[in-house]
Amino acid sequence: MELAVVEFNQILVQEPKKVGCDDLHMSEAVDVQPLSICLPDGNDENVGIGSFEEPNIVKTKELTVRSGTTSKLGSGGSRRQAKKGVAFHEPLKVNKKIIRENGEGSRLKNGVKRSLDTRERVTPDSPDEEPARKTRRLQVMIPPSRPSGSGGGDSARSKVKETLRLFYGTCRKLLQEEEAKPMKTKRFRVDFEAINILKSKGRYPSAGANQIMGTVPGVEVGDEFQYRMELNMLGIHRPSQGGIDYMKIGSDIFATSIVASGGYNDVLDNSDVLTYTGQGGNAMMKPKRGEQVKGPEDQKLVTGNLALANSINKKNPVRVIRGNKKAVLESSSGASKGGNYVYDGLYVVEEYWQETGSHGKLVFKYKLKRIPGQPELSWKVVKQTKKSENREGLCRLDISEGHERLPICAVNEIDDEEPPPFIYTAKMIYPKWLTRIPPKGCGCTKRCTESRNCACVAKNGGEIPYNYDGNIVYPKSLIYECGPLCKCPPACYLRVTQRGIRFKLEIFKTESRGWGVRSLSSIPSGSFICEYVGELLEDKEAERRTGNDEYLFDIGNKYDNTFAEGMSKLMPGMEKEKEEDGGDGGETTGFTVDAAKKGNIGRFINHSCSPNLYAQNVLYDHEDKRIPHVMLFAMDNIPPLQELTYHYNYMIDQVRDVNGNIKKKICYCGSSECTGRLY
Repeated sequence: MELAVVEFNQILVQEPKKVGCDDLHMSEAVDVQPLSICLPDGNDENVGIGSFEEPNIVKTKELTVRSGTTSKLGSGGSRRQAKKGVAFHEPLKVNKKIIRENGEGSRLKNGVKRSLDTRERVTPDSPDEEPARKTRRLQVMIPPSRPSGSGGGDSARSKVKETLRLFYGTCRKLLQEEEAKPMKTKRFRVDFEAINILKSKGRYPSAGANQIMGTVPGVEVGDEFQYRMELNMLGIHRPSQGGIDYMKIGSDIFATSIVASGGYNDVLDNSDVLTYTGQGGNAMMKPKRGEQVKGPEDQKLVTGNLALANSINKKNPVRVIRGNKKAVLESSSGASKGGNYVYDGLYVVEEYWQETGSHGKLVFKYKLKRIPGQPELSWKVVKQTKKSENREGLCRLDISEGHERLPICAVNEIDDEEPPPFIYTAKMIYPKWLTRIPPKGCGCTKRCTESRNCACVAKNGGEIPYNYDGNIVYPKSLIYECGPLCKCPPACYLRVTQRGIRFKLEIFKTESRGWGVRSLSSIPSGSFICEYVGELLEDKEAERRTGNDEYLFDIGNKYDNTFAEGMSKLMPGMEKEKEEDGGDGGETTGFTVDAAKKGNIGRFINHSCSPNLYAQNVLYDHEDKRIPHVMLFAMDNIPPLQELTYHYNYMIDQVRDVNGNIKKKICYCGSSECTGRLY
């Protein structure tokens, strides 16, 4: 598999002053100001999607990509049966240089400089501080969606997913740095920081592109986002705070998108009709410190309000993004991480009128109707199935029979088939002859946080691989969690996968692929889903078990050193993982997890050529690198009722029968990236 390493330097300088805006009052300075809402009336021609006042970004050297090749687990031609494996992870390294500017109008005036050691914090008020360059090295790895050579990955959908994965990986890495500080930065906006990094790399899709009316390529109905800046980045909705976006056609302006979150008493229900309140009138204005609060006034039929009114006769499609203010994601420190935004699809504006608002002034109201034929939002279906006892197709209340912390029901709306019989186990089943290496415990009595005091953190390279909210920062070849001999509590930041399933999962009958797995709630990117458990077998024993290819998961440490060597060569300064003998020093024995007869919900998770999960190796109850736990994590934001899938990592034309003939199996994942074959 190819490992791509990207290196670049970024220099940010003082931002230009923002253009005045009568229609929108920003509660804080932002680095992206859509011109469509900030230009004076009558001066908004030729506005492109994602247009903004761009800071002077200078790249100190050209973007370079260096690649190396590493071997892949389970890809040898000697394998007779198809067995799943763990994919490699692609790293991205960012060298970011920031020039301090303490003058008026600089967004960095009250900022914080970061050193290579994230525990050190230098405040801008320090008398010894020099307004010089500070370099921060940010290493971001994003999980691969498919093994190299499997094809696909060039569609608009895959590019959107790749951009979002890079964005969230950057956000989690920045949060990791912030959480490691003894003093927290006030009003830390991780989304703005991440966007600046993507801009410097040229990975900000909406910058410089043409404005889009209608469907945005690669964006699907039901897609969920945590931050408003994601909408700007993808060109779904450009204003970073304004609720209406529009474009100019000829001499008139027409609405292209709105964000409906109930902020102006919008009527949000389960129907396909939306009553939207116009913008302006100071009803939602947040004054800056020291400023007087402006009283409410009548809304005016200008800018966004006028664009919505013009769209009635134009009958052009308007993108609707529903924002759930109650579903604000919180970090473990209590700092807001963003809202929950769902792309609802295309609507048309049917009529508008004026009425008196709750503040006693006139507001504009707009009636929008959803265009028929679009997929239904999953949260509407979930609301109808809150009481599982009354659900159509419900055939099992809990397939785990109490072994999991949350019940896992089974739903079949296709036919009368019951879930296949098997023995449910929440833990790995090891053979009696296997002697596992006992773990070494840390002496922490509270949550493990620092490498200088915690042996477990030190084994992970001196940093905690999870954010404090339990999301994985980025994939690694191997993660060490605290084990049974550690003195830290169960709530330790290094015990994420040991706390079990945290989302309400269910199995359901699919149209063409048997049983699958989905969630009844939204799953944020980076969340732990479940472990893939079953019977641990030697490869030789697994070869003899025929007819259960799709339940075999190949594990082991055969690739660990190769991965580390490749990373150390590609990324100078990165220490190679310490080689540890996983066994008795002799020939390494391969192992496989067989979940055909004994397993957990992981056995029902299907393959997809465009997956939303990935597998991560974890050790906690032993230190035998030959037999790590296989943990599944969310690669994307996953809406309710979307099937959970991961790539089985089969190699095309590499699976053979007992006679050496190539075996072939058709893939029915239905993804736009589908290769047509499972192996």
